[in-house]
Amino acid sequence: MQLVLIRMMVCIVLVGCTIEGGVATPTPIPATSSTGPIPTSAIIGERIAERSDTWIIGTLDLPSDLYPYPQSAATRRATASITEVLFPSPILTYDYAYTVTGVLERIPTLENGDVELRKVDAYLDATGALTTTVTDVVTQVDQLVITFRWNPRLRWSDGTPVTADDSVFAYELAKAAPPGDAAAELLAKTAAYEKVSDHTTRAVLRPDYVGAAYFMSYWTPLPRHLLQGVDPARVRESAFARQPVGYGPYMIVERTATELRFERNPYYFGPAPAASRLVFREFADLELLRANLLNGNLDLGIADRISPTVLERFDADAAEGTLQVITIPSPVWEHILFNLDVPVLQDIRVRRALAYGTNRQAIADALFGGRTPVLDSWVLPGHKLAAPPDQLTRYPYDPDRARQLLEEAGYTDSDGDGVRVSSDGITLTLQLLTTQGSEVRREIARRFQDDMRAIGVQIDINEAPPDEMFASDGPLYLRQFDLALFGWIAGPEPGGLQLWSCAAVPGESNNYRGENFAGWCFRDADRAVRTADTTLDPVERAAAYLRQQQLWTQELPAIPLFQRLSIVVAAPSVRGLAPDALAPVTWNVAAWKREGR
Repeated sequence: MQLVLIRMMVCIVLVGCTIEGGVATPTPIPATSSTGPIPTSAIIGERIAERSDTWIIGTLDLPSDLYPYPQSAATRRATASITEVLFPSPILTYDYAYTVTGVLERIPTLENGDVELRKVDAYLDATGALTTTVTDVVTQVDQLVITFRWNPRLRWSDGTPVTADDSVFAYELAKAAPPGDAAAELLAKTAAYEKVSDHTTRAVLRPDYVGAAYFMSYWTPLPRHLLQGVDPARVRESAFARQPVGYGPYMIVERTATELRFERNPYYFGPAPAASRLVFREFADLELLRANLLNGNLDLGIADRISPTVLERFDADAAEGTLQVITIPSPVWEHILFNLDVPVLQDIRVRRALAYGTNRQAIADALFGGRTPVLDSWVLPGHKLAAPPDQLTRYPYDPDRARQLLEEAGYTDSDGDGVRVSSDGITLTLQLLTTQGSEVRREIARRFQDDMRAIGVQIDINEAPPDEMFASDGPLYLRQFDLALFGWIAGPEPGGLQLWSCAAVPGESNNYRGENFAGWCFRDADRAVRTADTTLDPVERAAAYLRQQQLWTQELPAIPLFQRLSIVVAAPSVRGLAPDALAPVTWNVAAWKREGR
């Protein structure tokens, strides 16, 4: 996510405005009516009333579309606070768990009878794996069938009832043209999705899929009555995607270059939000956003990227009581990945030396003021399946231990130039690949380079545009790198198959699919992550994740660094906020209040 270009800000009221120090402030202008001049006090009173009945939220990014099926996890993260007020999540991920929002009547489970495990026949190929090709070997496997019960009070903001047909229509659109990564993944798991009754749908999953998050197999409704004539491949470019009709507490009424404006949805099924209007306003940077919070132009500011300097200023504001400041370790976690095809990195002593030699805590403190934890594993500490630290192999900062391990691996600095060389004269120099345009990663890379220099390792930093680095024919999928610094976005389920299983190592045999860019294929860990990601038995699942994390930290295919920091900043009068690492801040917008109202 890059900083957007500076655009001219729009004043709060639709009158002429003047910019003072980059802050938009209303400029009173004379007003008249057919009966003569309108008293200035009446104008001011009307504006104050309008402002007090409007939530105004500052953000660093306004999405080009508001389609509820994002193209990637990154775009989902960037747009969720906005799309949530239009399309409340049928099942909300909150605190690394799940809850309903009223869109669905309940979460389907085996216990409440909405989930069924059917025995079905399936074919096995020559390796014993399930296949859709007819073979001579037939076996019986479990197939999940999930029933979703939609709230019959749901209405689109144009007054049309939301029905099961709308959910099935979303599935049909996705089948015709998958709108993003998550939809494509769900399609791959789904054998059928069908209407049962006006407010009930059923998902039949493929026999080869069993996983703990089976109940997330619904399709967020889309209005069939508005979209049935739109080309599925072009729906994201449609007028609907820019200003969609939803079923949430607000409906969008206008968008400009710097604002999205909403009004209360009269057909919303839940409690009406306190404010009649809602505005999302884009700012070029956090300094401008902060200034507008302080002068009362905003109620709330949200950001997933924040510099240490601005963080210090927000801390000062909080100490003075001029702003509420809430920081949350985000699900975006940074790491430095090893390419295990590189001969020097195949030596576990070298990988461990680099981990011991990296002062991760100092980097986290410099960037985020100690508010985000240094990681011991790839499963985030907020998750119930994160392994206890005392049961893992850990790598506290210990440069002396790092130097010792490099000596044991045969890398010495006999000429005293500060760079170690192997016994056959190979300089210990590694290339670190990372993304362009990220201040956080640039600082991590610089500090990592300094830490490595202190133990005799030379690091050359190479930056690449994100769209090139993560392209299907880019250096990660082709595994053309030594070290790679980037982040993953964690979800409510650890998953892991796509990151750490043997089958997920991208290569010619699997058409370069999968995200195990390290090339880490460790038999016992592969078995553990497969069990963890597919069993429905919670005890077996927890044991498998623990075992996988123990092997992962022992073998170290990557150096886990830390979670990034998200920030929510609000005016002192705002009440009812409940920010979360996974849920968008607007998930409970209907519960927000202003003190004294």
